[in-house]
Amino acid sequence: MKVMKVFSVLLGVALFAGLMAIQAQAQTSNKRTTITFNQPVQVPGTVLPAGTYTFTIPDTTGMRHIVQIWDKDKTKLIATVLAIPNYRLEAKDDTIIEFSERPANIPQAVKAWFYPGHAYGVEFVYPKQEAIQIAKAANEVVPAEAVEPTPSTLETVPLIAITPQQKEEPVTEAFQTTPAPAEPVETAQALPKTASLIPLFGLLGALFVLIGFSMKRFA
Repeated sequence: MKVMKVFSVLLGVALFAGLMAIQAQAQTSNKRTTITFNQPVQVPGTVLPAGTYTFTIPDTTGMRHIVQIWDKDKTKLIATVLAIPNYRLEAKDDTIIEFSERPANIPQAVKAWFYPGHAYGVEFVYPKQEAIQIAKAANEVVPAEAVEPTPSTLETVPLIAITPQQKEEPVTEAFQTTPAPAEPVETAQALPKTASLIPLFGLLGALFVLIGFSMKRFA
């Protein structure tokens, strides 16, 4: 009985450690971030009143990303918007929200969102008419949807770039949508650490070794 009791406790510890690792990874994979705005802000297709919101990015690949904007508790989906990669020179420790400048009496438009610890983020793609207004007011190029998408065509809608002069350009020429080529790294340099499940496997292995010794001892 003692052997089975010890085995159950240690196995429970191992399973709990594995569960915690999976939950922590899920928080990172969808970039879930809670953001509070102290005044109304514009995002593609709508204006968010001042308040707290949850931003997430479902699993996507390639040049396009889908950003979901929820209420604070992630119980109500408020907006689903399209975005493209935006690459920074260096990663920051905090969440960064960039805005496109607009007249004081108009809500500022969210330009880009950068997740903590990442050297890249996402730049929001606006409906064409909204992009024209933002580009003119902020005197900057804005990514835009060439036509109005439907929920089923959001990931395939043609994209363009709107200049301050209201001209249309290919989005791939106006924005850096791929990472800059990495500089050669000398073999003597330590490579950056990336998230991995190897430590979890090591922990589980050590726990099961301990289980074996415990069973032998109590036997």
